[in-house]
Amino acid sequence: MTGSTISSAGLDARRRRLLYRAWHRGTREMDLIIGRFADACIADLSDDDLDAFERLADAPDRDLYAWISGEWEIPNEHDGPVFQRLRAYHFSAKG
Repeated sequence: MTGSTISSAGLDARRRRLLYRAWHRGTREMDLIIGRFADACIADLSDDDLDAFERLADAPDRDLYAWISGEWEIPNEHDGPVFQRLRAYHFSAKG
């Protein structure tokens, strides 16, 4: 897999940047986890959801992976609807 499966055409600049960041995390595992979620959901996220997704995108790969996998407890500031949606997406048949 080479990256995003959707076109960024039609997305606003903020969503294009987040989509790019989701697929260029630094580790291939996190590219796939965050990138696939972004492909599926980025167009539908509200402004508040985008704020939360940006905060998650700022987290180190190691931490984010440990939170998603359940290895570490997620800090309260990151535990919200977007994280829960990301985690559910990852563990669903779609992810």
